[in-house]
Amino acid sequence: MNLFSIFEPSTIIFSLNWMSSLLMILIIPPMYWLIPSRISMMWILMYQLLHKEFKVLIKAPIFKGSTIFFTSLFTFILLNNFLSLFPYIFASSSHLSFTLTLSFPLWLSFMIFGWFKNTTHMFAHLTPQNAPAILLPFLVIIETISSIIRPGTLAIRLTANMIAGHLLVTLMGNSGSSLSISLLTMLVFMQILLLILESAVSIIQSYVFSILSALYSKEVI
Repeated sequence: MNLFSIFEPSTIIFSLNWMSSLLMILIIPPMYWLIPSRISMMWILMYQLLHKEFKVLIKAPIFKGSTIFFTSLFTFILLNNFLSLFPYIFASSSHLSFTLTLSFPLWLSFMIFGWFKNTTHMFAHLTPQNAPAILLPFLVIIETISSIIRPGTLAIRLTANMIAGHLLVTLMGNSGSSLSISLLTMLVFMQILLLILESAVSIIQSYVFSILSALYSKEVI
C-alpha cells in the first residue's frame, strides 16, 4: 500500500470502480416523484443561474439551447467530484482517463467545426490585432501551441485539484491513530474544515471546467 493507492483502479477483470460515475443516476430520479419538491426547485434555480452565465459567454442566438449541454457537463462533473468525497467510493474525477475523455472530444469537435465552417475566423485568432509584423511568426506558433494544449490543461487542472485535496485528507487521516485525545480532537476539527474546503473546490472546479469549455466554443463561432 502506498499513498496513491486510493486513486488506483482495481486490477480485477470485472471491476465496478468506474460505476461510481453513474451512482447519481440512481439517486436523482426519486426526487421527481413529488414536484415541485425542494430538491428539484434547488436544481431548477441552479440551472437558471448557469443558463444566464453561459448565455452571456456564448452570445450565439443561432445555437439556441446550447447552454443545456454545458449545464449538463457542470452537473456531471459536480456529482462525480462530490461522490469522491465519500469514503470507499472510487474517485473517478481524479484520473486523467476520465477528465481527458470529457475535454478532448469537446476540444476536437470545436476545432473541426471552427476550421470547416469559419476558416478565416480561425486564422484571425492566430494573429492578434495590432501586433508587430516581425513578431507574427512567433505569435502564430505560440497561439497554435496554446490551442493544442487546451484539452490537456482542462483535464490536468481538474485532476490535480481533486488529487491534492484527497491526498491531504488521507495524510491527515492516517496520522490519527498515533495521536493523543486532544490532538485527535483538533485533527477531527481540521478534517471537517478540509472537507468543507474540498466541497467548495468540487463546485469551483466543475464550474471552471464548464465555463472554459463554453469560452472555447465561443471562439470558433
